[in-house]
Amino acid sequence: MKIVVLAGGLSPERDVSLSSGALIANALMESGYEVMLLDLFFGTDSRDFPPVYHSHKDSVQFSYQIPSAAPDLEAIRAESKTPHSLIGPGVLEICREADSVFLALHGSIGENGQLQAVLDTHGIRYTGTGYTGSLLAMDKDLSKTLMRANGVSTPDWRLVRLSGPQDFSWVPYPCVVKPCSCGSSVGVSMADTPKELEAALDAARKYEDMVLIEEKITGREFSVGILAGKALPVIEIRPLSGFYDYENKYQQGLTEEICPAQIPDSLRKLLQDQAEKVHQILRLGFYSRVDFLVDEQGRPYCLEANTLPGMTPQSLLPQEAAAQGISYRELCERIAFSK
Repeated sequence: MKIVVLAGGLSPERDVSLSSGALIANALMESGYEVMLLDLFFGTDSRDFPPVYHSHKDSVQFSYQIPSAAPDLEAIRAESKTPHSLIGPGVLEICREADSVFLALHGSIGENGQLQAVLDTHGIRYTGTGYTGSLLAMDKDLSKTLMRANGVSTPDWRLVRLSGPQDFSWVPYPCVVKPCSCGSSVGVSMADTPKELEAALDAARKYEDMVLIEEKITGREFSVGILAGKALPVIEIRPLSGFYDYENKYQQGLTEEICPAQIPDSLRKLLQDQAEKVHQILRLGFYSRVDFLVDEQGRPYCLEANTLPGMTPQSLLPQEAAAQGISYRELCERIAFSK
């Protein structure tokens, strides 16, 4: 049975995706499948991962180390023979012939519904959430609006267009600035003063014109994975310094993660129930991950839902699955053949 693991792409989270894809491919080969690790953006022109099927008999082990900073997308685009296409040469043809396509992508076309819609039109079977749920979850303004309309607490926010009028006298401090449709904390900054807000907006502008200015909730951070519609054990995230930004997420030793989280059963159940509710509200697929902050009074606030959670060594979903007795290899296999 042949599985294509689709990773990379032209996204701020490209490096995270390549690391996830390498581990997923290794796990699926260990399970006895023929696996091709394919870069969505470079396709058959990829130098890092040539488009060849491998099995456990080949003794091939993929690996990709995530740098501490997000990638230079313009430099990556310049390397491509087809820089204006987000789907590289041969990708759709290869995916059409596979038994399953495992989406190991993060951000941009991989998570905003664009790729899912293209795959649907070509009759290609893929993992994760369909195009509607992908769009709803990726757009933070839309997802937060739906959460609040359905009784799920989320920090107050306002969506602003940076190319529009620049009046920020209304901003409550402290606040969080984040691009509307990025993940992995790419472009996210905290601001306590108007000067810091200006710097935060400049950082977010590198990725999107539409940004959220969000109320800053002080408290503990948690995440809840969903598998087959049911919540996994809650995990607590404790960065050793700063907040849970891109570097703290993906560089070893910078964040402490406790799973299962050492919290009262009442809070654990509340977070799991809320995560399952968000998963349903946003029409998500076989698996997802829902992130929360819990303030000093014990009130949970949902930050966002992730349709394609990271599968790197530091990623949260595999840790939560392991706490429930599901190995990494079993997790990958379940996702690969989920309906």
